[in-house]
Amino acid sequence: MAHAWGYGEHDGPAHWSESFPVANGPRQSPIDIIPSQAQFDPTLKQIKLKYDPTTAKSILNNGHSFQVDFADDDNRSTLLGGPVTGTYRLKQFHFHWGAADERGSEHTVGGTKFPCELHLVHWNTKYPNFGEAVNKPDGLAVVGVFLKIGGANPSLQKVLDALDAIRSKGKQTTLSNFDPKTLLPHNHHFWTYEGSLTTPPLYESVTWIVLRDAISVSPAQMAKFRTLLFSADGESPCCMVDNYRPPQPLKGRKVRSSFK
Repeated sequence: MAHAWGYGEHDGPAHWSESFPVANGPRQSPIDIIPSQAQFDPTLKQIKLKYDPTTAKSILNNGHSFQVDFADDDNRSTLLGGPVTGTYRLKQFHFHWGAADERGSEHTVGGTKFPCELHLVHWNTKYPNFGEAVNKPDGLAVVGVFLKIGGANPSLQKVLDALDAIRSKGKQTTLSNFDPKTLLPHNHHFWTYEGSLTTPPLYESVTWIVLRDAISVSPAQMAKFRTLLFSADGESPCCMVDNYRPPQPLKGRKVRSSFK
């Protein structure tokens, strides 16, 4: 039986540990990244992201965020290098954001939140599929990208144009021929640490790669995110905002950086 969870007063992050005890575990995410305490690690390789636009399949409102799903049955869209060994395949990407004029990133940098955060979720191909990888200590690698208010982002607009078709929970539509690499900043300097999913079941299976540089999003584009609903058709409409988990205790973990 799937446990109901959300971001409201009665089912939000403060209550997740009631159904998912790992919420209090040793490697939970997100965290506050304190740049002065991150350790530069010269052995970290550059991350190599190879994305094939033809692997983009669909976009879904899952009632917690919206996600763009990718075909992951071969190595057309992959992540290599950085802190991970082996090949990780792109499964999906999604976002976390705040209410109007509020900041909704999950990770913070020196206590500072960003308006929005993009997560690109990859799984380790040493396992047969995503389902087998998702709860293994080295099962997933997630690239986090901050969004900051600035000029309109033309790459993001193609995704946002699809949101009208998936306004309510459970709605899905085709999203094809999209290259997620267009959503990344030019520079791939990153912080990395061992963490978890930031949504239930909160598996401690994620190697986090949080990019230092943010990408731009306009106020009008951010407003488009907030047109989505947590609720399904026929339910009382509930605006999809503040769908983020607050930073979790570091509990002795090291944060490494690829840059000085």
